[in-house]
Amino acid sequence: MLAVLAVCLALTVAAHRAFAQDDTVNQVHTPAPSTPPSVQPIPQTGAEVAATAASHPNARIRVDVNLVLVPVTVTDPLDRLVTGLEKQNFAVFENNAQQQIRSFSVEDTPITVGIVFDLSGSMTSKYVKARQALSELLRTSNPQDEFFVVGFNDRPVVLVDYTSSVDDIEARMMTARPDNRTALLDAIYLAINKLKQAKYERKALVIISDGGDNRSRYTEGEVRNTVRESDTQLYAIGIFDQYAVTPEEQNGPLLLNELCGATGGQMFRVNEMGDLGDIATRISAELRNQYVIGFRPSDAKHDGKWRKVKVRIAPPKGLPPLTVHAREGYYAPAD
Repeated sequence: MLAVLAVCLALTVAAHRAFAQDDTVNQVHTPAPSTPPSVQPIPQTGAEVAATAASHPNARIRVDVNLVLVPVTVTDPLDRLVTGLEKQNFAVFENNAQQQIRSFSVEDTPITVGIVFDLSGSMTSKYVKARQALSELLRTSNPQDEFFVVGFNDRPVVLVDYTSSVDDIEARMMTARPDNRTALLDAIYLAINKLKQAKYERKALVIISDGGDNRSRYTEGEVRNTVRESDTQLYAIGIFDQYAVTPEEQNGPLLLNELCGATGGQMFRVNEMGDLGDIATRISAELRNQYVIGFRPSDAKHDGKWRKVKVRIAPPKGLPPLTVHAREGYYAPAD
């Protein structure tokens, strides 16, 4: 959460979009800007603070104002990532009031990623492919990223604590065996709270599951509130059965789509098991190709209220209409 006098809020990327079944989906589409993308300084008192905020968006900076950082992903009509845009291509609004962009960064900075992995009995026939997709996600990430894994069936448990070792995670997942029922909401709740111990300010959860919840103690409303109050983006890889029988299975895609969308993330539906690796690689690419826009809220009140955030884009001439993906808002600090 955005904290008083110690703020680097990670508002993150991606709206509700289906995974395109095109071999171009994992490409990064780069327009030719008039000048190379650059980091813009923050025009506020204290040059050192300004330089740090612009070049190190994950740093925890103590200043006399609240700096809100908005990571943003941009895609073209083919759902490809668009890089190479510049500060002047963006506009940021808070509660419909345009804000002055104080910093602009395009660096691939480390992130903390929690993996929420379904180990219920219904995953038995899908487990090997799902585990391979997890490996793709890990091995295409920033080498400095840190991870942990929460596995769940009847209840969630931390299978792998914070680590940057892909080998350690893969070795642990080799010993896991799917069984029993599905406590998905409990697992998300546990993972969100686990992220409070994260090394980096930018945080994400990646959920790998095949359906709805039928075992959790926490309700959908409680988990929705927890997700909304966090500064974490959610992605989901949904390995859904073609014919959902129970209400929980029917509600699974809707639930994951809603939770991801609330954070600016998105759910990818797996139509073919062979798509799993490409989807995992796509999520990794999104996390590594973000613009980070910083602004100081014109409304300086510390009232603890929800503030809507909207990022708009004016693409360079010659480009088709582009889509912006960013978190819907944040809670202001409260005195």
